Amino acid sequence: MAIYDARVNYGRYLDEFCVGDVFKHWPGKTITEMDNHLFSLITMNHHPMHIDQNFAHSEHKYKKILVVGTLVLSLVTGMTVRDTSGKAIANLQYESIVHDAPVFIGDTIYGESKVLSVETSRKKPTQGVVSIETKAYNQDSVTVLTMKRKFLVPKKTVSNKSDDKELHGTS
Repeated sequence: MAIYDARVNYGRYLDEFCVGDVFKHWPGKTITEMDNHLFSLITMNHHPMHIDQNFAHSEHKYKKILVVGTLVLSLVTGMTVRDTSGKAIANLQYESIVHDAPVFIGDTIYGESKVLSVETSRKKPTQGVVSIETKAYNQDSVTVLTMKRKFLVPKKTVSNKSDDKELHGTS
């Protein structure tokens, strides 16, 4: 019987990133009315276009409830963690967040991230900063959100020479 530890593949070390790498985040998430209402209430964003179908139909150009933009941002950021920043020491910066298209209840959101830069820290050479651009898109492949962010991750721990020989069968 094999035992697998999911923590092993959660996030990446600095040395495991290369500029130009693309990560397709899976699975997607279908946003429900409950998701949107709960997020609206938790964040105190009670605008009727997010919670009142009659208001949305009569007052808004899309004629239906819009999903709260920060819910989309939070969801997409969460989708990236397993593939990118799961080993992060710190999230450093979010920048140029653009809501490219509206998201509605029932939309399924997917994401992919591209590595823009990988730099070793000058102050702590055992760590470094990774910059990524993430695009979120819906079930129709329409881009709904684009953002860039930076996070600090450790370099992979260098193994002991004797352990390394045993691991590779060269002892």
